[in-house]
Amino acid sequence: MNKKLLITGSVFGILAIILGAFAAHGLENLIDEKAIQSFETGVRYQMYHAFFLLILGSTSFIKEKAKSYILILVSIGVVFFSFSIYVLATNSLSGFDFKTIAFITPIGGLLLILAWLLLLINILKTRVD
Repeated sequence: MNKKLLITGSVFGILAIILGAFAAHGLENLIDEKAIQSFETGVRYQMYHAFFLLILGSTSFIKEKAKSYILILVSIGVVFFSFSIYVLATNSLSGFDFKTIAFITPIGGLLLILAWLLLLINILKTRVD
């Protein structure tokens, strides 16, 4: 499980750097400043959760089952939250109106919150000091 967490965290981190650079250099003349700021919000949250998974994968006092649930929540949460922000911010570049899928952004945010809550519950249940 730790290897899955570390790999997923690494992939999310790599993608966040690539997408952040793309926003700063590739999108600056294509979308407005507000859309770039939204895109950067998605990148920031993706990177936060990459670090979250890397740290979780480096711990030994959280049960494997809890780590598995957290990995699922974070993975789906990042895709729903950050990736929906990416497509919504670049909506003007596409012929498809991505605003119809905007409802998944808050669902993704809720999944990320639940992952942190699950971590907190498991820390509180741990007898390690």
